[in-house]
Amino acid sequence: MQLVFATNNPNKLHEVQSLIPSSITLLSLEDIGCYEDVPETQDTIKGNAIQKASYIKEKYGYDCFADDTGLEVDALDGAPAGFSARYAGEQRNSEDNIQKLLENLKHSDNRKARFKTVIALELQGDQHQFTGICKGEITKNKSGTNGFGYDPIFKAEGYHKTFAELSLEEKNRIGHRGIAINQLVKFLNTL
Repeated sequence: MQLVFATNNPNKLHEVQSLIPSSITLLSLEDIGCYEDVPETQDTIKGNAIQKASYIKEKYGYDCFADDTGLEVDALDGAPAGFSARYAGEQRNSEDNIQKLLENLKHSDNRKARFKTVIALELQGDQHQFTGICKGEITKNKSGTNGFGYDPIFKAEGYHKTFAELSLEEKNRIGHRGIAINQLVKFLNTL
């Protein structure tokens, strides 16, 4: 089976390739000649995932899946959620996003948060969705150099290290994207 993973993020591509069975050939957007920014203008994580997968299926004709991940912070009424990548502006800079989030939480004792990934799969004319959630908290300071995005300030429940301090294998085992990808893989294995 051949599937396009609708992302331009090499970190996500690497993470997902390590989780997908070898029976599935994973193609990147570059592999199919898609060099434009795939639209991501919805207000929700689920909406962004569906929009990206639908765009690739309609424009390029490939069966594909797209994910969107957001950080939902209790003290910020669930924000930044669907705007996580653009939290500090359209430049989509992780460092700027982290600084804005820490600034917005500096007077809050409630550090509870969760990472949520939604995967939208466009396959043989049908659409399927898979959701992974990892609960945890936002740290007061950055720590670690692995991962990307908000990983240096997110600590999963029951862990003393941030996502950026965990190995890729550890993060995939407990993380939101790993959970959603595992649901996707189980579904694909039933076909």
